[in-house]
Amino acid sequence: MFSDEQKVEIFKRHRARLFGIAYRMLGTHAESEDILQEAYIKWHQADAESIETPEAWLVTVVTRLSIDRLRKASSERETYIGPWLPEPLIVSGAPSPEEEVELASNLSLAFMVLLERLSPIERAAFLLHDIFDCAYADVARIVGKTETASRQLIHRARERVRTDKPRFETSEKERAKLIKKFSAAAYAGDEKTLLALFSDEVSMMSDGGGKVMAARKIVHGKNKLAHALAMFGAKAGAALTNVLYTINGELGILTFYEGKIFSATTFEVEDGKISALYRVMNPDKLKAFEEFDNLQDLAVNEKPFS
Repeated sequence: MFSDEQKVEIFKRHRARLFGIAYRMLGTHAESEDILQEAYIKWHQADAESIETPEAWLVTVVTRLSIDRLRKASSERETYIGPWLPEPLIVSGAPSPEEEVELASNLSLAFMVLLERLSPIERAAFLLHDIFDCAYADVARIVGKTETASRQLIHRARERVRTDKPRFETSEKERAKLIKKFSAAAYAGDEKTLLALFSDEVSMMSDGGGKVMAARKIVHGKNKLAHALAMFGAKAGAALTNVLYTINGELGILTFYEGKIFSATTFEVEDGKISALYRVMNPDKLKAFEEFDNLQDLAVNEKPFS
């Protein structure tokens, strides 16, 4: 039997893992917190004597709640205006060791976009096994399938999210250098430099959600993308401030327009070239950054990495 105080401590102990599951399932901070709140209530109402392993019980509840919520969200996203991207996640300035472990890997917007290819139950099974190291038998119990069916689910999910690996890994230093060059070129409207930074098959997803002006389709090809970004930079660059910032565990750019958060952009890099950009512009997904206007102080001379 657990006392109320023990239940509180147990939930706190596993909170980072539970949030990590919910966020990777749903892609928004608010919905993930809602799931954790609902799980917390169920945990306090549960018969403690019937719970052998609190962590397994909590993971099961959070996963099943997330599956139900994602099923509803999937239908809503069918009517979403333009591409849908996850809400960029801000990790606390001093994360605990548990938070670092649960939120450090496979959290990029690129990976989250790949997860959108999966059905809710495929997504849950894949994440539980491949990201959170749950055994096949545990995955089967949580998602309500046989172990054989769960293995098939996970195998199918891997096939659907499989992508070619870059031939050469890019160091964080080289990645930062490339992103800084991109920022300066985009700010200056330098189309020639942008072309040199992009791979031939580069693409950009922009999520404006119908709230701001943003491309409603994925932009493909370096010529088209370089021209569009150069035109925007030439027109609006003087009002923009870019800040190098860690977004979902990887280096990206926060852009401020006339002092207010405008977008959060992350990048895929292959063979020293930018191969994809993911730009969140929907103001509803950038509210967490509104509190960080002082981040602009990090921009050198109030200009993007000049």
